Amino acid sequence: TLRKPISQSSMADWASKNLNMHTQGIFRRRISISNMLSWNGGSIKKPMLITSNRTIKKEACEMFKLVQSYMGDRQTRMDRNHVALVTVTKCWSMQGLRDELYIQLIRQTTDNMCYRSLAWGWELMAISLAFFSPSPKFQSYLEGYIYRHLDNDEKIAQHIKELVDLKNKKLTKSRKKRKQNTEDEGLPISTYAKYCYRKLHKVAITGGKKGLRKPTVEEIMHARNAILTPSLFGSSLEEIMLRQQDMYPGNKLPWVQTQLSQQVLALGGEQTEGIFRIPGDIDEVNALKLQVDQWRIPNSLSDPNIPASLLKLWYRELEEPVIPQQFYKECISNYENPDAAVAVVQLLPELNRLVLCYLIHFLQIFAQPSNVGRTKMDVNNLAMVMAPNCLRCQSDDPRVIFENTRKEMSFLRMLIVHLDTSFIKGLV
Repeated sequence: TLRKPISQSSMADWASKNLNMHTQGIFRRRISISNMLSWNGGSIKKPMLITSNRTIKKEACEMFKLVQSYMGDRQTRMDRNHVALVTVTKCWSMQGLRDELYIQLIRQTTDNMCYRSLAWGWELMAISLAFFSPSPKFQSYLEGYIYRHLDNDEKIAQHIKELVDLKNKKLTKSRKKRKQNTEDEGLPISTYAKYCYRKLHKVAITGGKKGLRKPTVEEIMHARNAILTPSLFGSSLEEIMLRQQDMYPGNKLPWVQTQLSQQVLALGGEQTEGIFRIPGDIDEVNALKLQVDQWRIPNSLSDPNIPASLLKLWYRELEEPVIPQQFYKECISNYENPDAAVAVVQLLPELNRLVLCYLIHFLQIFAQPSNVGRTKMDVNNLAMVMAPNCLRCQSDDPRVIFENTRKEMSFLRMLIVHLDTSFIKGLV
């Protein structure tokens, strides 16, 4: 559920308390907040946000040049993918730079007269949100900024026109022509804003890219492509099925679900101790995720924990859980009643029912006594590791969460033991 973002006045109040006010001219007059948060063609001599960290102070000024380079406002010998990679890697490695990057992008996408530059600024924000979240105290400010651009394309176009008209009075005709040629490039800003809005809420929960390996050019390109082509991770089941319709028109189940499940079994996962409990190497999981999102399963996999970890991640990151939210109360109310638990499954939308039954059928393989002896993962263990990926408690009360966790596990255990999934064999 999307929260109502903070008001314009609250955003102004936040800016007045946190912006590192810059000065200009020989008398070092302070720049107003509105000018601090408006597009700047020059460089900056100190960070946008107040900080006492010397490294951040130095890196922030260099990063501003990178932002300008990516947006086409500063010449550079690097291609844009490499500029994005250097920028993102700096912030991914240094947590203190993340809010600074987002406030710099807010500045450079405000009162920007060149539509192409504006679109590229939003594109860099979208790419950055694939790797790291802003700090909790800055999140509401960024959310408010993005929210104001969700359905504002006409206003944005009009505002750019007014700014250009104002500026053109002082420009030569040749310069005017050069400016006008860039006005129609790029996607509508609302396309970027809608993507960023969804991504901001997700990254605030997941925390962005994990592991020890630094971001790669492939990940940068993948993050950019995801703006227009929804990822197989973090989307809704309906979106995923729609996306695979051209490649696998006859499939009734998500390709990513069946392929990763089959990989776990092909690598001997049902004979691997601690399967689903012991996580696979996070960098290996990230690398596999990138390939799966391009409809590829590499032949080089040897550890079943890698596809098993990615499979859990796929279930966990679904936009709506496999068991939709409106059925949550029924599930935790019938956590001790086998017949009632099975009856809930029959009420689910057809796609959710098939996806859930495929998962339960898959877990029933691991629950067989001959496999439990090897994996040390009995039906209780399986239910414990998988329940959080199928059901989501909406409460913020720790006591309710704790109590419901037990009920969620018990509900899933009922399905593994009692649900007849024989019809799912051979279904793809």
